[in-house]
Amino acid sequence: MANEAGRLDLAELNDAFPETLASRMGIRITEASAERVVGTMPVDGNTQPYGLLHGGASCVLAETLGSTGAALHAGSNRVAVGIEINATHHRAASAGQVTGVATKAHAGQTLATYDIVITDDGGRRVCTARLSCLLRDAVPPTEPPGVPGGAKRP
Repeated sequence: MANEAGRLDLAELNDAFPETLASRMGIRITEASAERVVGTMPVDGNTQPYGLLHGGASCVLAETLGSTGAALHAGSNRVAVGIEINATHHRAASAGQVTGVATKAHAGQTLATYDIVITDDGGRRVCTARLSCLLRDAVPPTEPPGVPGGAKRP
């Protein structure tokens, strides 16, 4: 997902996984590095029955941003898997969009932790979250038993 200059291509990153929860919720990443990831999410379509931003939606935004940072830290032959998230919801958001900023708190060989602050359009803090990800070697795909070349079974 890096362009010719070795920089992360955000358009490609945002469009790479169209059938994911983050895509369905309208999350767009606007800045991404292993140190800091920034992204937005619309409130509309991500609310609970009272018309307020769903707390679970804030957690999805936080996990998306933190996991992206952890994956960038891990590198291309490793994967980041979220193992723990906590969130404190400070105030409601009922319109516009929210912006999340994930900042690396710790990144080692096997664990990466990010602090995520989510704010509304007025810059008021909506949620504070912390995500920890396990960093693992990527597992190559395996072919199903008895199916040469990994072809799909009829």
